[in-house]
Amino acid sequence: MADLQPAFDRMLLDEGGYVLHTVEGDRGGMTYAGIARNMHPKWPGWVEIDRGGKPSAQTVRDFYKLHFWDDITGDQINSQAIASDIFNFYVNTGRPAKVLAQVVVGATPDGAFGPRTVQALNDYDPDKFVLAYAIAKITRYRDIVMKNRTQQKFLLGWISRTLNGLKS
Repeated sequence: MADLQPAFDRMLLDEGGYVLHTVEGDRGGMTYAGIARNMHPKWPGWVEIDRGGKPSAQTVRDFYKLHFWDDITGDQINSQAIASDIFNFYVNTGRPAKVLAQVVVGATPDGAFGPRTVQALNDYDPDKFVLAYAIAKITRYRDIVMKNRTQQKFLLGWISRTLNGLKS
């Protein structure tokens, strides 16, 4: 079974680590360790940040486990590579990551990771999944930019994130 920790460590690198920043044009607004304030305004870590402090690493990890890892049923996916890849993309894009994973493995693309999706993921060759999913991710990023040209400044970073994931 896959383990959150290696997936979390890789994702945190891609998100820039335990850093507070705001990038112009990023719909997430203020972000800490990849947690976007506009998307997750009730995250308890914002209280600590607003006081001038830093949330603990455990607070960050717990957030990702609850809102991302558990939602993709990461503990039930046999392949670390598949679980880590979906987790990382899910943090970056939300629900489309789940739907695209289902498309890759031939499951019903409804964004719900039930027993059938988990079985399809577990039956799929991890190397083939990672390659097919990379193509799906890059296509998704292209579509985002085609719909909204202001997002073009993020495209190279998104593609780089995808390609770096192929090395893992």
